[in-house]
Amino acid sequence: MGLWKDAKQIAKRDPAARGVVSVILLYPGFHALIFHRVSHFFYKIHLYGLARWNSQFGRTCTGIEIHPGAKIGHGLFIDHGMGIVVGETAEIGDNCTIYHGVTLGGTGHGKGKRHPTLGNDVLIGAGAKILGPVNVGDNARIGANAVVLHDVPAGATVVGVPGKVVRMQGQPINHADELDHPTVEDPLESEIRRLARHVEALEEAIKHQHPDMDLPEKAEDVLTEEIENEDI
Repeated sequence: MGLWKDAKQIAKRDPAARGVVSVILLYPGFHALIFHRVSHFFYKIHLYGLARWNSQFGRTCTGIEIHPGAKIGHGLFIDHGMGIVVGETAEIGDNCTIYHGVTLGGTGHGKGKRHPTLGNDVLIGAGAKILGPVNVGDNARIGANAVVLHDVPAGATVVGVPGKVVRMQGQPINHADELDHPTVEDPLESEIRRLARHVEALEEAIKHQHPDMDLPEKAEDVLTEEIENEDI
C-alpha cells in the first residue's frame, strides 16, 4: 500500500500525469522507488550483495542511482530522474520532490553519517548538489545547479555556488537578491577586479617610494578594456 500511496502522490503533484496507472507503468522515478524499497529491505536484513545487485539493476533500468542504505519517506516525487545519485547515509523525508541531475553526496571517507538529511516537503531543483552530513529543513527549496555545503533552515530558498539563502518563507532576505540572472555579476570577473585594485594599490605605493620608476598602465583600466573588447 505504501507504493500505491506514492503513486497517488506523484499523480497528484505532476500536472503531466494522466492518472495513477500511467505513473505506475511509465514513470522511471516511481520504478526507482520500487527498486529501492526492495534493495533497502535486503540491506536491512544484511543481504548486502543482493541489495547492491538489485540497486544496480534498478540504476540500469532507470538512470537513477539510490544506495540501498538510503532512507526514503513516503510520497517522494522524482521528476524525470536521469542522473540522480543518492548516497548510503542520505535520508529523505515525506513528500519531497527531486529533479534530474541531483546529487545527495557524501564527503570524507568515514563510515558514519556523511550524506544529507532532507526534511519533509523539500524541493531540490535540477542539477543541484547537496554534499556532506548537512540538514535541509522542512519546506526548503534548493535552486537548480546550487551547491549546498551547510545546513539549510526550514522554509529557506537557496541558490548559487556555494549555496546562499535568498528567501525565508517566500520573502526575500535582501532585495538585491531577486535572482535577476542577467544582472548578476560574474564572480570570476569580480575577483579579478579585486585583484586588479590590489595591484593598483601596490603600484601607487611603489610610485610613492620610487617616483622616477616607469610603471605600466593601471591594472583595472587594462582589465576594463579587455572585458569590453571581449563583450564586443
